[in-house]
Amino acid sequence: MEILEKIAAQLQQGEEEEVAALTQRAIDAQIEPKQILDQGLIGGMNVVGELFRDHEIFLPEVLLAAKAMHAGLDRLKPLLEAADVPSRGKVILGTVQGDLHDIGKNLVGIMLRGAGFEVIDLGNDVSPERFVQAAKENDAAVIGMSALLTTTMPVMKQVITLLTEAGLGSRVRTIIGGAPVSGDFAQQIGADAYAYDGANAVEQIKALTV
Repeated sequence: MEILEKIAAQLQQGEEEEVAALTQRAIDAQIEPKQILDQGLIGGMNVVGELFRDHEIFLPEVLLAAKAMHAGLDRLKPLLEAADVPSRGKVILGTVQGDLHDIGKNLVGIMLRGAGFEVIDLGNDVSPERFVQAAKENDAAVIGMSALLTTTMPVMKQVITLLTEAGLGSRVRTIIGGAPVSGDFAQQIGADAYAYDGANAVEQIKALTV
């Protein structure tokens, strides 16, 4: 549908006002809200994610596209809620206790929202107890943990231990990321997945929530 292609194209360009106006036009034309979301907004953001993964665009362009997506979502959200369109699942995100770095985590959050997930971002310096509590309270499918300091990496293991003790180990999946961590480390601590960048995090979380 031409208008949905236009929404996707303008979103890729980061044209916030255009995306909002085109989304409203699609709504006025009685196009299904889920179709506008999937083919217009998420369709455009998926392309942005692929371009970022392939280093064809960089963080500023991703942030502009995310702002444009939110402008469209603001128009669409009341209709999606009324139609009870489900999200792909809830993801808890946070930088682990003792670590204040959050640029990578914030980017993962943007890209996950762009892929249709509901993201509960706990910020940085998050204790293991808060991760587990948030997963319980929000009935989350995935906990995503980030660390940039080698000294804070052991906190990731503590989160997984607490999850298991709470009886949530089989229901709530875990994914880790950040400069010092690796796939091997993920296996060592019992995490379900490791992501090396934002686009890969989205791919891994999609696989965990199938």
